[in-house]
Amino acid sequence: MISFFQDNKELLEEVASEEKTLSIYKLIMDGGVGGQIIIAILFVLLAVALYIYFERFFAIKSASKIDENFMNQIKEYVSNGKLESADALCKSKNTPTARLIGKGVSRIGKPLDDITKAIETAGKLEVYQLEKNVSVLATISGVAPMIGFLGTVIGMIIAIHEIANAGGQIDIKLLSDGLYTAMTTTVAGLIVGIIAYITYNHLVVRTDKVVYQMEAKSVEFLDLLNEPV
Repeated sequence: MISFFQDNKELLEEVASEEKTLSIYKLIMDGGVGGQIIIAILFVLLAVALYIYFERFFAIKSASKIDENFMNQIKEYVSNGKLESADALCKSKNTPTARLIGKGVSRIGKPLDDITKAIETAGKLEVYQLEKNVSVLATISGVAPMIGFLGTVIGMIIAIHEIANAGGQIDIKLLSDGLYTAMTTTVAGLIVGIIAYITYNHLVVRTDKVVYQMEAKSVEFLDLLNEPV
């Protein structure tokens, strides 16, 4: 009787030990070549998504910075006819808002409609630069889960193939490769998709704030030109 409990205790300890040593790496390696290829693709997509996010995050953060006294200086220079000083100030700031105002300053003396169109055109180019590669994040957020589900289908095909070859003798160990492939690829695809989706929306929100800032300063500049001399 004592021997029976000791054997069971050793068996439970062995199972617990196996459970503790189970790792993500082991799950991936047990998933077979098909699962490993899909996981590798998802890791590449994750790396691309993170690179785009951080590159755009710092670019947008830099673009949103502008001196609070910038427009006051522009007003002073334009009011006093110091257009060269105003243009030099805009070039020294190197931000989307400053470039828009600089485009307007360079058109002073022409009809107001021409100045407005020039600022609008420059604004579209600046927005395009801010949104560069951001759409790739949206693509990854949609593609990654689909690739993960592809791994699920491949895993189930492997499992069914193993059942067919077993001749009716179903053993969970025979199905493990297919099940590991199905589960790990699905989880990995969803994780990559969620990360890409969150980072995409975060960049969109920050970009919208910069665009609003550009529009507000552009309107303020055009109002300055409409003021009576």
